[in-house]
Amino acid sequence: MEIRELRAFVAVVEAGAMSKAARQLHVSQPALSQTITALERRLGVRLLVRTSTGVQVTDAGTTLLGEARAVLARHDQAVATMARHTKTDVLRVGVPLELPPELLPSALARLAEDCPDTRVQARHLSSVAQVAALRADELDVGLVRERPAGPDLDALLVVEENVGVLLATDLAEKLGSPVRLEDLAGLEWFAFARAGSPAWYDELAATLRSHGLDVGPEVPEDRRLIVELKIPAVSAGGAYAFAPPGWPYPIPDTVRWLPLAGNPLVRRTWAVWPATSHRRDLAKFVAALEDVFPRSP
Repeated sequence: MEIRELRAFVAVVEAGAMSKAARQLHVSQPALSQTITALERRLGVRLLVRTSTGVQVTDAGTTLLGEARAVLARHDQAVATMARHTKTDVLRVGVPLELPPELLPSALARLAEDCPDTRVQARHLSSVAQVAALRADELDVGLVRERPAGPDLDALLVVEENVGVLLATDLAEKLGSPVRLEDLAGLEWFAFARAGSPAWYDELAATLRSHGLDVGPEVPEDRRLIVELKIPAVSAGGAYAFAPPGWPYPIPDTVRWLPLAGNPLVRRTWAVWPATSHRRDLAKFVAALEDVFPRSP
């Protein structure tokens, strides 16, 4: 048995459903199902019974569950213990889509100067997934689009961006610059799944509705936003997508980015970390992030 198989099995049991566990583990549902099937084949027993409402644990599965939890706890303890003997510190950083292109390179360059023994591991995760990973001790610091509630996490606002709109070039020329939100009526919003960042989604949706726009149906939770698809989605002229200034992706001649009149949409990014952390490299990294876009007092 492999550690990843045991971790997958425990996740499925605790989630109660294969689809929910797949989202938590950030893997596809078919891949997770194959992992569980391979584990059952390896052990020669049925561990789970799949039903229309989720999964049920068999007697053999219940026995394995206790053993698996003990093995995983011992494994994680051993990894943490051995990490103290290494000279290189690892700073695990959560990163969302569409960060300002200068934010991370500038902060990482400062960190390399101040803490040369620290190695950074970056993971692309949604805001909700980052907060969960921080609370599970799987991240040291996250960059999220909504400030989490609760005293267990500290947060610092590091950047605010006036969001603009991507439109087909002919439509952009017709509407002119800046674009009024109400002029987007009749177009489809190329949205993201609310589950990834509920507060930011709700803020966007409320602003659109207040300008008479239909936000359309919610994007399914298991459908990830692929930013490169924004271009083909809007280039035909029937849709629009929001993007920050200096969007770090190539924009062809068929699409234009335009500011919004009155800057009604402001996207905020917070650095978030465990309130109990006393790591010097983490503090240096957060300070470096804050210095990239200094805010007026």
